[in-house]
Amino acid sequence: MGIFTRFRDIVSANINAMLDSAEDPEKMIKMMIREMEDTLIELKSSCAAAIASRKKLQRRLTDIEERQRLWEERAALAVERGRDNLAREALIEKRRYSEGLDALRDELVEHGQVIDQYQSDIEELEKKLHHAKDKKRILAERHRQAVGRKRAQSDIRHADSAEAMSRFEALENRIERMEAEADLVNPRRQPSLDDDFAHLTHDEEIEKELARLKGKKSGQTKTADAIDQTDTGAA
Repeated sequence: MGIFTRFRDIVSANINAMLDSAEDPEKMIKMMIREMEDTLIELKSSCAAAIASRKKLQRRLTDIEERQRLWEERAALAVERGRDNLAREALIEKRRYSEGLDALRDELVEHGQVIDQYQSDIEELEKKLHHAKDKKRILAERHRQAVGRKRAQSDIRHADSAEAMSRFEALENRIERMEAEADLVNPRRQPSLDDDFAHLTHDEEIEKELARLKGKKSGQTKTADAIDQTDTGAA
């Protein structure tokens, strides 16, 4: 495939559509970038060769124009000295150098147009390459995030597994045993004097409540006995 055919194919290609339809977008974008870079190198090489050729043509044109002016000056000098035959010879030399000069100028113009086209193609391909590299960077970032999400989901599923819950329960039991051992090592402190008086107050309230209940019970018993005696006397 020629350089210009490849260039046209690359420039006309829809990168997004190609990536969407590709089984492996990252591999596809790498191949596209490599093809663009190779084509860009060839374009720049061809452009450099055209520039060198134009410089060579320019030097040749300048040399011919200088020789043409030289024989023009010699012809004028011969006429001034009355040497018409010599002037004719000078004019013949001038015409010899002049022949093909217009064609050389036309060729130089054509080289300039070719170089301009090369530079335009290079600029367009560089833009396409820049876009492709941006897409590669985005794809790489998306791939990195996808791998991270997949790893996170895997960790979550692993954490939810029965094995993980079993380990968690074992850890909880171990902590409870450690707490129990700590209680044995550090028994509860002896009641303080404030605690004793607080208990006394609490106990006194309990005794009062108990006496009230007993008094209430005793009153009910006396009332029942009085009723029984009344019933007996009436009989």
